[in-house]
Amino acid sequence: MTDGRTGGSGRAYELLEPLVLAATVRVHAPPDGYGTPGPAATWGSGFFIAPGWVLTCAHVVGEGGGATMRITGREVGITFSSGGGGAGWTVVGRVERVLPDRLEERRPARGALWDLPDLALVKVLSPVSHACVWLTDRSRPRFDEAAYFGCTEDLGTPEITGRTTRLLGVAGNGAAIRLGDDDEIEPGMSGGPVVDLARGEVVGVVKARRHTGGGGLAVSVVQLRTLPAGGDGQTGLYHRVMQAHDRHHYDEHLSDLDTRRTWTDVQDELAAPDGDPYGGRGRLAPGERTTLFGLLAELPPPGSSETVRALVEAARGEEPDPHPPAPLGWRDGIGMLYDPPSGRGEAEAMLRYATDVSVADHREPSSSPASAAASSASSGADEALWEWTRAAAVRLWRPQRRELGERRERGLLDRAERLHALAGRVVRGPEARRPDDLPAGASALLELWAHAWETDVYDWRVSVLAGPAHPGRLTPVDSGVRAVMRELPEVLRAPLAEAFRRADTDEAAAMLEVAVDPELFGAAVDDWRLVGGLPVGVQRPVVFRWAAGSRAPVPAAAARWVRVQAGPVLDERADCVRGRPRSPSPLWLAALPDNTVPVHCRAPEREPALGSLHAVRDAGYGVVMLRRPPADPAAPCAPYHRGQREELGDALRGEALPRRLQILRRRMYEADPDAYWAAGSGLVWEDPARPLPDDEPLQGDL
Repeated sequence: MTDGRTGGSGRAYELLEPLVLAATVRVHAPPDGYGTPGPAATWGSGFFIAPGWVLTCAHVVGEGGGATMRITGREVGITFSSGGGGAGWTVVGRVERVLPDRLEERRPARGALWDLPDLALVKVLSPVSHACVWLTDRSRPRFDEAAYFGCTEDLGTPEITGRTTRLLGVAGNGAAIRLGDDDEIEPGMSGGPVVDLARGEVVGVVKARRHTGGGGLAVSVVQLRTLPAGGDGQTGLYHRVMQAHDRHHYDEHLSDLDTRRTWTDVQDELAAPDGDPYGGRGRLAPGERTTLFGLLAELPPPGSSETVRALVEAARGEEPDPHPPAPLGWRDGIGMLYDPPSGRGEAEAMLRYATDVSVADHREPSSSPASAAASSASSGADEALWEWTRAAAVRLWRPQRRELGERRERGLLDRAERLHALAGRVVRGPEARRPDDLPAGASALLELWAHAWETDVYDWRVSVLAGPAHPGRLTPVDSGVRAVMRELPEVLRAPLAEAFRRADTDEAAAMLEVAVDPELFGAAVDDWRLVGGLPVGVQRPVVFRWAAGSRAPVPAAAARWVRVQAGPVLDERADCVRGRPRSPSPLWLAALPDNTVPVHCRAPEREPALGSLHAVRDAGYGVVMLRRPPADPAAPCAPYHRGQREELGDALRGEALPRRLQILRRRMYEADPDAYWAAGSGLVWEDPARPLPDDEPLQGDL
């Protein structure tokens, strides 16, 4: 490469380098908890491929382990840049999976190459804001100019750097990619990303360097498809990670909260390697492709790899490349549609494929095949995919647009016939597993009152609320005055433990109800560690109540409560429009259907969220979803709203929400990245069968 950084691949490197550096990590031993000065010894590198997921090499996370030590489940340290000023974060990750599986039983001798594909997936054990790379969707890499990144210590301290090279070919039946000898791969760079500079996508993971001269080997990221697929209707790890990947980039593409370049922006700036012979009609623009992937990620996974291959063949007009590994997800089909046969543009083939996917059968976790297909058909994601496809097809000639409409109509008829045939084989029974109901008996009640004349000072009372059997009956446990928020978990440890002992039964742990003014709905009560070392929100349902005496009777409240409990429930963004704050109109709130659950994404103690909370209270809404401020204020709120929409849709009935939120908190505590969107989530639960006393708040000493 002789063009430096002025144009061509040099310009591509300049555009891509900040994005790759932000997502690349240093892998090392986990922090020892003693604050040992200086950075830990580097084992290798890795990179974020989805929120909460790091991809690296198996031999990197196996560093220093004996031949009998299991790699899966091992904890590692992950250090990465947090953004401006060169500041960094160090978090703990746990190895979730290594490829191939046999590495757990048989490992090479020291200094020898580990078996291909030599990959490891590491999940981060705490929610943290970070960047993610864009992974290629192509089955094969293009042998073109590239760059690789990883941790080096050229200047005496660990640093993520990059170097340019060329992709020279493949090895290991396509599992490995040969890197040119333009520069030397340092030992700490193992596990780092290899980036196709022409297309702005990560195609490989640095694996090894040559013993003599520069260059080496990388593992194709397509080898992630060798992850085991889910069985018995369960979603496989590959689909979970790639769905999170595509949703992340789709949300970044839609967000206008900052002006930082995204991968889609940079891909749009990269010059096409060759011209579009169709005058702009032949290829999807990067933004269109990102949107398509985001819409495909909303669908349940395909029933099989053969389903994808059949749709690709129908869209492409010829049998697709049989090169392994087989496609596992809908996005993989798009990667098999580049460079279609002569006379067909890529955009036409991809839109034809998207049309067929919108009417395909999707796999749903269900005991009933008919209910599975019906659920996916009515979910709305397939309709959203078709609406986008139809809008994007304006680039095509009219006969091609007409063909897409006809394909859609035929596909809908065929799907209806399949559903009708399956319905005759349904075994009668419940359509879906019902979540555990809330205990109908007593609950623990915590009341907090802020001092109007002092900051962060609270009076408190802990009681046992008898419940529907004895409405309004309250048994006091303990009370106190003038406690600051940071001291409350310790102050309330014994009183709440006693309340739980009284309210718990041998069948279920009682609910904790926290009655406060809306300004305190952001209190992290669910994170308090009171009994047994676990957060209280993991042990039992925790909900918020409007403080006693803070709300006047609302005629619509009773009807709304009954309708929400019966379900199905609807979600509605209450304090934002496409991520922008808003204050909802009282008339608008009053006109929403009774089975609506308002969803808040703003900090409860701030305007306009606080005003919105007062508005939904005054409109008679007894079930409201909200969250505490996210760690990154500039992060898009779309993942949170998507997660809430899915939770409310799966819950079917309002009465399941407290238990489902408890399950979400447990999943976060167990470090499930798919639940990280729910960090700080809270639920307002104003059950009319559990009225609060109308006592005056306690007053501290004057």
